[in-house]
Amino acid sequence: MQKKAQVLAGFVLSITASWIACAPAAFAQAKYPVKPIRILIPFPAGGAADTIGRTLGEQLVAQMGQPVVVDNRAGAAGRLATEMLARAEPDGYTLLVGGVGPLSISPSLYKKLPYDAVRDFLPLTRVAELINVMVVNPSIGGAKNIQQFIDWAKKQPGNVRFGSSGLGQFDHLVGEFFQRQAGIRMTHVPYKGGGPALIDMVSGDIQVMFATYVTAVPHLKGNRLRALAVSTPQRQALLPDLPAVSDVLPGFGASNWNGMFAPAKTPRQIADRLFSEINKAMLAPEVKNRQNAVGIVPEGSASRAEFVKFIHEDTARWATIVKAANISVE
Repeated sequence: MQKKAQVLAGFVLSITASWIACAPAAFAQAKYPVKPIRILIPFPAGGAADTIGRTLGEQLVAQMGQPVVVDNRAGAAGRLATEMLARAEPDGYTLLVGGVGPLSISPSLYKKLPYDAVRDFLPLTRVAELINVMVVNPSIGGAKNIQQFIDWAKKQPGNVRFGSSGLGQFDHLVGEFFQRQAGIRMTHVPYKGGGPALIDMVSGDIQVMFATYVTAVPHLKGNRLRALAVSTPQRQALLPDLPAVSDVLPGFGASNWNGMFAPAKTPRQIADRLFSEINKAMLAPEVKNRQNAVGIVPEGSASRAEFVKFIHEDTARWATIVKAANISVE
């Protein structure tokens, strides 16, 4: 009996010692956050990702009681900031507003990346949908809707020029997807950014583009360009007068999404807390109003697992488009 008591006492002491050894880490997680959180933005200030990061960051300050620092690290079409997150400590204090380009498109587009899009990141939740619109130069008088544009383009294969913000960028691949679905042949003209492409579209050098609404809206309001449709899989409540391309081409749809990511191996307790807080922040009226004003729709995920599944399916979709268009970027 005495021997059993000694064994039991030893077991209790062992468990207690293990708990004490783990207590600091568990306590730190329970108290999270205890210092400022940094949100990496992969593009310059003033853009859509920056707006998303700042609006959510300000709301998270109010909810979590710690400063949130927005850190713009533009470069390599978003891959620079994405790589920085892959190398960050997995402690919940460095996050990324990640997007479709670096995380869904790049794995199929580039032979070598400085990160593994699956292995190096912990997807927390989808946070926004950026609305892209199919815009044309009003000089195309007969092309006032999608079907009319397709009919017009079919009469001049290869002569219709579509612009983009760069080779392999979201708007480029949407254009490739569109011409494949519509059975037309256009010529791609890449630019160094969506702004310069839209300027050339106004002058008539290019005829069509799948631009972000936030960059196109000044030209649309000035009647210098005409919007025919949204490229999202469904119509958008923010632009109720515009059809979706899929209304004419069933199966067409391209989501220009953004999500919040943490480094891989971030503790589950912290990841769950961030999922909850970020999704709560997206419901704040101030966040919704500021994002809606520039064509951004706050959009969360039902769970972290759902977001992982979404990214997996989106990556496979872009891989098919990249292969069909025979695009390769060194």
